[in-house]
Amino acid sequence: MTSFDHHRRPLVIGIGGTTRAASSTERALGFALRGAEDAGARTRLFGGEFLHSLPHYAPENPQRTAEQLELIEAVRTADALIIATPGYHGGVSGLVKNALDTLEELRADERPYLDGRAVGCIVTAYGWQAAGSVLTSLRSIVHALRGWPTPFGAGINTLETRFDSVESCSDPKVVEQLATVGRQAADFALAFNAHRQPVRLGADTVTESRTAKVLSLAS
Repeated sequence: MTSFDHHRRPLVIGIGGTTRAASSTERALGFALRGAEDAGARTRLFGGEFLHSLPHYAPENPQRTAEQLELIEAVRTADALIIATPGYHGGVSGLVKNALDTLEELRADERPYLDGRAVGCIVTAYGWQAAGSVLTSLRSIVHALRGWPTPFGAGINTLETRFDSVESCSDPKVVEQLATVGRQAADFALAFNAHRQPVRLGADTVTESRTAKVLSLAS
């Protein structure tokens, strides 16, 4: 387990789900967030119910709802994100895409969009073809938002894997894959923070050499 200073524990935001309560997508995201927590991160989930409350993003309308502002401010303060989407007709779901479109409000920030943030990517789909193609699409969206997709992304075929509850998955290998996404997001968050300034961990100091070592995973 990575050791984080209490005052520098990274915040990992989870965004994902469907309009259906307790969807496989949201449960998969929960496993990944627990992986980030095990690596020492704080986490916060914006699940399907919350995403469903977001209006369609309209850049020409300057008025933002309380829910939109909540998401924007959370991502603004986040050190890393994990995004989980179902594969709908070969693409990211409209629900998740609308949430990501809302992040256009971060364009003028000191860290615009997802700049300087690691982003773990998860896709659930009824078949391997959709899982693979949508995962590639999601990573491209993260790149467009200036984020750093973690080296490992999880594509889950829900024809073969069941999530019977928030803590139950039929395939232990999938659990480990999701935990890996979360751990990498947390580790990269520490690396990005270390790149800005040294982070003191008890008697040790994480320096830019640690950053270079972790970031080399992305090359």
